[in-house]
Amino acid sequence: MTDEITVVKCGGGLSHAQEDICRDLARLPVGRTVLVHGGAVELDRLADRLGVPQRRLTTPSGSSSRYTDPATLEVLLMALVGKIKPALVAALARHGARPVGLTGMDAGLVTAKRTAAHRAVLDGRTVVVRDDHSGRIRDVDPAVLVTLLEAGCLPVVSPPALGADGAVNVDADRLAAAIAGALAGTRPVRLVLLTAAPGVLRDPADESSLIPQIELPDEPVTEAAVHGGMTAKLQAARAALDAGVGTVVIADGRVPDPVSAALDGAGTTVRFTATLGSL
Repeated sequence: MTDEITVVKCGGGLSHAQEDICRDLARLPVGRTVLVHGGAVELDRLADRLGVPQRRLTTPSGSSSRYTDPATLEVLLMALVGKIKPALVAALARHGARPVGLTGMDAGLVTAKRTAAHRAVLDGRTVVVRDDHSGRIRDVDPAVLVTLLEAGCLPVVSPPALGADGAVNVDADRLAAAIAGALAGTRPVRLVLLTAAPGVLRDPADESSLIPQIELPDEPVTEAAVHGGMTAKLQAARAALDAGVGTVVIADGRVPDPVSAALDGAGTTVRFTATLGSL
């Protein structure tokens, strides 16, 4: 029997599969699982109901992220902390787990640096953005997670992270990778990134074109190098591997028992081909 920790990330696009995911998670060994969740779909839905416009920021280099202005930050907190997380906690409890809901802000779990000002292409114009409450993860202190795991609980974690001046929106895939990497300093860790596809595909329009294994070269993961629109997940996978995570799998969250299937070999296993390098 191994004491390996499994960190699982599920996104908002899998809300219809939530019950099956939680049932499967509840069957995993007690005290060895952490669930990280996003919620882009529910955030967009709630923002539309509240009349809060949603926009994307694109850097001059071409990478894109949600424009988290103050109003969107409020909607994000309502969607992730007020709706998605309670539903996940309730579903896990129904199936016999002992879930505990957290954000990255709780107990100093995740700290991040907000980008105070940056250039971005917004609505077709290059502008300097100063009110974006998103940023990059700086540190993860896994102490509260270790305590909860030792108590037989299943932590359920979401953005935001804690910044110098309040909440900072961070990418949920990156959050899962950072948490997995921090826990890798205490025990062996594997990371499962669930998505609404069988894994990484050669052709995103053909679900039979699964790539069972990807070996990342010792260089940055870019849009041009990625099949099937999986850039963010492969960047997160690389960050996790860099931090000492033993196994990373990108797998289908829509199938029965999706986590167990991923751990049994379904989806795409991500490995390195060369000496570890930074993303």
